[in-house]
Amino acid sequence: MIELLRNRRSIRKYTDKDIEPEKIELLKEVVLRSPSSRNFDPWEFIFVDDQGLLKQLALCKPHGAKFLEGAALGIVVCADEQKSDVWIEDCSIASILVQMTAQSIGLGSCWIQIRKRMYDNHKTSEDYIKDLLNIPDNFKVESIIAIGYPAEKREPVRQEDLKYEKVKFNSY
Repeated sequence: MIELLRNRRSIRKYTDKDIEPEKIELLKEVVLRSPSSRNFDPWEFIFVDDQGLLKQLALCKPHGAKFLEGAALGIVVCADEQKSDVWIEDCSIASILVQMTAQSIGLGSCWIQIRKRMYDNHKTSEDYIKDLLNIPDNFKVESIIAIGYPAEKREPVRQEDLKYEKVKFNSY
């Protein structure tokens, strides 16, 4: 696991190669095995591989989502906020687990933050996505995970560049 973390970087450029069905199945299994507080499983996932929809999803906010149009897969991570008061945390756990799994099977990924982001001056990114994908009103959209075969190689963060000052022992 530590080698995956050492080498994981956000990938925003993808080849046009489709993701094999068995890898898609593995990614589905991963999100469904993701832990949630009190096993409430408030999350749900919309796997989007339709290129037209990915292009539309890439417009969900002015900055930080455009690369989704080049991905083979976008996973919209959402939750029924009425099922759990910690749906944000549960969705975040699922998001990073699917990213780490993608890394482990040769895929690249990048998190696209949706919650508390704007589509334009009048509409949230979340509402744009909910309208586009027919997501029920009581659901909240946390993120989209873009996944595909990397068309870029990003060097790992060097160990000497880690911010060790961010770690404290026993007190601040």
